[in-house]
Amino acid sequence: MSEQKIEFYTGPAGGWGALRSVSKTLMKQHIAVKGAKTLLSANQPDGFDCPGCAWPDRNHASTFEFCENGVKAVAAEATANRVGRAFFAEHSVSSLAEQSDYWLEDQGRLTEPMVYDAASDHYLPISWDDAFALVAQHLNALADPNEAIFYTSGRASNEAAFLYQLFVREYGTNNFPDCSNMCHEPSGSGMRPQIGVGKGTVTLEDFEHADAIFIFGQNPGTNHPRMLGELREAHKRGTQIVSFNPLRERGLERFADPQDKFEMATMGSTPISTHYFQLRVGGDLAAVKGMMKHLLELEAAGENVLDHAFIQEHTVGFAALQAEVLAESWPLLEQESGLSEEQIRAAAEVYRKAKRVIACWGMGITQHMHAVGTIQMIVNLLMLRGNLGREGAGACPVRGHSNVQGDRTMGIWEKPPAALLDRLEKVFSFKAPRANGVDTVEAIQAMLDGKGKVFFALGGNFAAATPDTYVTWRALQKCDLTVHVTTKLNRSHVVHGRAALILPCLGRTEIDMQAGGTQGVTVEDSMSMVHMSVGINPPASESLLSEPAIVARLAAATIGARSQTPWLWLIEDYSRIRDKIAAVFDDFKDFNAKVAKPGGFRLRNTASERVWNTASKKAQFEVHAVPLDTPSHQARARGLDTTVFTLLTTRSHDQYNTTIYGMDDRYRGVFGQRRVVFINAKDIKHLGMKDGDWVDILTVWSDGPEPSAGQPQAGERPLGGQRGHEVPSVGANNVRRADKFKLVAYDIPRGNLAAYYPETNPLVPLSSVALNAGTPTSKSIPVVLVPHGEVGSGATTRTVEMAKTHA
Repeated sequence: MSEQKIEFYTGPAGGWGALRSVSKTLMKQHIAVKGAKTLLSANQPDGFDCPGCAWPDRNHASTFEFCENGVKAVAAEATANRVGRAFFAEHSVSSLAEQSDYWLEDQGRLTEPMVYDAASDHYLPISWDDAFALVAQHLNALADPNEAIFYTSGRASNEAAFLYQLFVREYGTNNFPDCSNMCHEPSGSGMRPQIGVGKGTVTLEDFEHADAIFIFGQNPGTNHPRMLGELREAHKRGTQIVSFNPLRERGLERFADPQDKFEMATMGSTPISTHYFQLRVGGDLAAVKGMMKHLLELEAAGENVLDHAFIQEHTVGFAALQAEVLAESWPLLEQESGLSEEQIRAAAEVYRKAKRVIACWGMGITQHMHAVGTIQMIVNLLMLRGNLGREGAGACPVRGHSNVQGDRTMGIWEKPPAALLDRLEKVFSFKAPRANGVDTVEAIQAMLDGKGKVFFALGGNFAAATPDTYVTWRALQKCDLTVHVTTKLNRSHVVHGRAALILPCLGRTEIDMQAGGTQGVTVEDSMSMVHMSVGINPPASESLLSEPAIVARLAAATIGARSQTPWLWLIEDYSRIRDKIAAVFDDFKDFNAKVAKPGGFRLRNTASERVWNTASKKAQFEVHAVPLDTPSHQARARGLDTTVFTLLTTRSHDQYNTTIYGMDDRYRGVFGQRRVVFINAKDIKHLGMKDGDWVDILTVWSDGPEPSAGQPQAGERPLGGQRGHEVPSVGANNVRRADKFKLVAYDIPRGNLAAYYPETNPLVPLSSVALNAGTPTSKSIPVVLVPHGEVGSGATTRTVEMAKTHA
């Protein structure tokens, strides 16, 4: 672990810092040679798809098609470290619960199925057949199939996801909470009624032709590093790159391509953003609306700035949008965006002068109360000048997990379209459930209420990824059975139900040998490209099963007697699964033939063809007021005697989602630690504190805050084990808090904070979700800061009591 320090990082994103990190990562996992060989097959036509992000592959002929964070994901999977029965014999679950998330995942690859033994508080080995029998016993004992909940991680392949949704629907429920519910659900919820598709409309080639690229709420340097290569080349071509982000992010400022010999030799770099606007957290809707107001004011003054032909032929609702936007006041737009009128007009001018524009966004947009409205306003902006359905232009929601988009395509959705259910019934001869299931937040509530009794997770780390951490933990512990399909140990395995199973699976880098020979799986990237992934490394253990095999064998054990689906036959050769996928989804016709071609194929995107599958059969302009009712607005209206900040949760550079690879955040200058909170230096002074002071963070919400004996107090560490370690409760008048965070002065707007998740997930109320999407509002949490350890004394007591009174 690095020395704990805060030290400004002067280098660019990428460059020598990335190369040193790659070397360090491979050495740490004891795979210097194996890791290097493995990486040569990453994102190659005859290799495996990176298990990291969903950014598409540019050049399948390139030797190096991976990034620094992709290396971390591959190394974590290819590690030489193992977690077997001896490890679990040595460590009780209670002792494991005391360890950090980083320590748990860093122990290595799981090697065999394990079952929780309550008497000893240890996990014990169990055979695969007995494990499947135990799950089947619990599932078939339920009074209603809807008492079972089936979670899906975005790393599951198309083949695994398809079999999974088929099994669960044949079993009798649509309870499919998935990671989309926590990230890009608003993108689909916003775009489907507006343009007829819930996916991005651009291809990677469109980036070659764009005159301007607008980036909202995204940090590609850490979350999608290979995107920096596209932005770098675009900048060199003269493309204007306009970034909207509350934080100064190095990856949006400058990048040194490790494959560019000249840049590496000269310590040079390439600028990324031509314009950088540090708006307030949650200020994007107001900023975009201001840009539209500038364009419409010019149009009203006689300038021809809109694409009238596109608006006339392809859209409805323009008149209402025009009237509403023109009536908006500039002072309100400035106040809520955090930008000046001059800055907003400058951004709009870049947009006006560009003939072809791409708009990208990430979870800095989607994890807000008004995320759907913000996304629809971004699409409105594109539509004003016809920037949909033509070369070099379009909408680009950049997804996270490598197959999160593919899983939804395969039917992992708690609100399945009737057409999908009709086709499943026709192909597989069963009666599909028609009632909608539960999403992630609803699943947690169902478990809390005793309505969800069995929780099965196909990948992921549900206990760490979800909001309102202690509430989620209580929910999981109320289950009769929790089951996790996984490659490595994580928090979810020590926060479990009365019975619990850990089912270890193959990783994407590993050879998947079935009766029909070596198998490959398919994934879909952020731009709807579907391609094959074939592992090259021997499995970490002979006892591992593939995800499709786990699903098929569980289905055979649970519903085999009444199902007409040949579950075990399907997994002998995954091409059989793909044939069934083709029978259900028209866009996958000739699936096996098309995916056999290098690079795969692109699924049809009707919006990119200017075919609008909406109610009106046209693209819809959507009207949205500037939000004045966000959680932070409501909290500040309560008249607290201290500053209410808006906190956004974020990743470090040594992290992918909840997987923590190390304790550094190089680009932000944080080393050897994670419990930091980024804050404007003037806000530190206003609080009467100094840079480096320790604080506790308390959420201001309708059921609190107030310290309670049920919550962990300063210095306490909540545990997740079953023996004598009750998870703290959060209820009426209870505080949501995260203790002991170091103040770090940073370039961030006043009134805003940033800190890492999952450490700050306890601060996100379960009931605070995006309207019309249900996504937790993890990027806009109203909080107060108090000196560490001072809750219950002096001014801090008055602050907490005031919050309680006004709640």
